[in-house]
Amino acid sequence: MPMLTSTSRKILNGVKTGLLSLVLSGFAASTTADDRLYIFTEKYPPYNDTVSGKAFAHGENDITGICSDMVKAALARLDYDYVMKMRAWSYAYNWVQERENHGLFCTARTDERESQFQWVGPLASIKWTLFAAPDSDISLNSLDDAKDLQIAGYKGDVMSDYLIDKGFNVLTAVSGDVNTRRLMLGQADLWVTDGLVGPLVAKEEHGITGLKPVLVFRETPMYLAFSNSTDPTIVAAFQRALDEARKAGELDRIENNYRQ
Repeated sequence: MPMLTSTSRKILNGVKTGLLSLVLSGFAASTTADDRLYIFTEKYPPYNDTVSGKAFAHGENDITGICSDMVKAALARLDYDYVMKMRAWSYAYNWVQERENHGLFCTARTDERESQFQWVGPLASIKWTLFAAPDSDISLNSLDDAKDLQIAGYKGDVMSDYLIDKGFNVLTAVSGDVNTRRLMLGQADLWVTDGLVGPLVAKEEHGITGLKPVLVFRETPMYLAFSNSTDPTIVAAFQRALDEARKAGELDRIENNYRQ
């Protein structure tokens, strides 16, 4: 091997230093990316909605609603780098479960889902409601009375999945706002959705008022659900932050603002 001159040594050392810096900077960048939280939601007014009115959003500034503001109240007490996005529910639900540092809200916490996530909450609660068209004469005394009826639902939604598992006739759609039209066109006898969501979507999306709440058959608290591969210390920190926001009265104020 030929001997290196002092100039050559300086150049070689500079190259080594530069390579080491690139490796370290690349490691730092990947660490930052790994530590970032990705929090997803769906369009489900008044719990989650977009300022733009679109069904998707790429940042928190375009996301609003009862649960959204509650999650933001917790985030304001934490020092995490995060991204908040709005996507279709079925897509986000599957995406979040398989990835570290990913969360999803508002997610109904049920026995069937208990082991699938780590839970932060509760946020708000949903009332599982069967709606009929304004001119419908359907009357139900119990859920079993709807066994022979066609029910419009939302694909991947906890209420729709519950009814499907119980053997009800549920016609699901990727977008929940089409279910109002199904009622009005006679393609479905009932629509299963939350007690606040149904009338709001019908009015804002289709200008339809007077939906009939035929039966409220369950009430479920909603949560921010983190994937099981997310660091439990992050989940615990979120729970403390949410508890602090609740103790300060922020969560009650948020909910009251939307229910007025």
